[in-house]
Amino acid sequence: MTTTTTTSTSTAGTSIAGTSTAGTDTAARQVVPPEERFAAELEFLAAHDSGPRPPGWRLTPRAVVTFVMGSGGEKLKAGRKSLAIEQKFVGERALVERCVVTLAGERGLLLVGEPGTAKSMLSELLAAAVCGTSALTVQGTAGTTEDQLKYGWNYALLLAKGPSREALVPSPVLSAMTTGAVARVEEVTRCLPEVQDALVSLLSERRIAVPELAGTPDGQLHAAPGFTLIATANLRDKGVSEMSAALKRRFNFETVGPIGSLAAEVELVRRQSTAAVARAGAAYAVDDAVLEALVTAFRDLRTGRSTEGWDVERPSTVMSTAEAVSVATAIGVGAAYLPDGGDLLGRLPGQLIGVVRKDDPADAARLLGYWDGPVRRRAEQGAATWRTLWELRSALEH
Repeated sequence: MTTTTTTSTSTAGTSIAGTSTAGTDTAARQVVPPEERFAAELEFLAAHDSGPRPPGWRLTPRAVVTFVMGSGGEKLKAGRKSLAIEQKFVGERALVERCVVTLAGERGLLLVGEPGTAKSMLSELLAAAVCGTSALTVQGTAGTTEDQLKYGWNYALLLAKGPSREALVPSPVLSAMTTGAVARVEEVTRCLPEVQDALVSLLSERRIAVPELAGTPDGQLHAAPGFTLIATANLRDKGVSEMSAALKRRFNFETVGPIGSLAAEVELVRRQSTAAVARAGAAYAVDDAVLEALVTAFRDLRTGRSTEGWDVERPSTVMSTAEAVSVATAIGVGAAYLPDGGDLLGRLPGQLIGVVRKDDPADAARLLGYWDGPVRRRAEQGAATWRTLWELRSALEH
């Protein structure tokens, strides 16, 4: 298993960057798929890099990496057009390159990591860049059935005409197989073992048998060149339905970790929360000092060690960047719409206690310990923001 420290996040796994470049009207939707949101970038990159492409790919592997990681502010040229490609995933370029190489080799890719590290977002971006759609997706749950990975039937046609290809309803995975596209399976470890086992034969044999159509050309549905599958799994959910050794061997594992740089995480939280507050119809008023204090607290509690090297007792909940974005958004919306919303720091302790107590109410004591440790010590050293936060300690005791 390959492990790397990488980054990214989004609220509930949406992408981090940019204005819409799609040609369609997206104003009526809260979340726009990346193939629509960044349609202009995808079209531009297809023209910019005309090099060799794996079967079925819309872009070259090099262009896929550029789409995900951005052009570093440089304007690329394609004929008379020039365009700077936005960075959409904050993390190690090497991780994205390994993911792209895995997909180019038509091997399954499994993205694992703690909740809130943008595994789903990365899989969406890769699928959109490779085959033009991220919609061929199965959401793994305890209720996911084998039919959702293979096929079902249109029972009206089945009763009227009997088994036929016309009556067969393909799953997103089967649609990806027959068109040479990328399928996505979210939270694969939440699927029951018998459902996971269906993926073993599918990834090994690259075909799906349809017993009802045996003896016809449609009795075996084969994968077209370019088909591959991206799955995601949360490390916290390993005990839900542990993957079998056989299924693990069908995937290349890549670990998506938390953001390594404080400055990069602050910038990401600012960008995401600014966009979220704008969607709520308000101007963004959360200043840099509040954002830095928020992100610093999340990082300290996430790692169990402050930026100064002081020990911190970690709560059981995941202090992800996605949660930090949610807190910054809540503070920003409150500042815009509530009478006392201008007290931004005053809202931070209550928001933090709400995050920390999600998994275990006893974690509130750990947050109080953090206040009595790093927060107090920073206040004593004269940091104005942390002095204000220290004075708000009583808000954690309610």
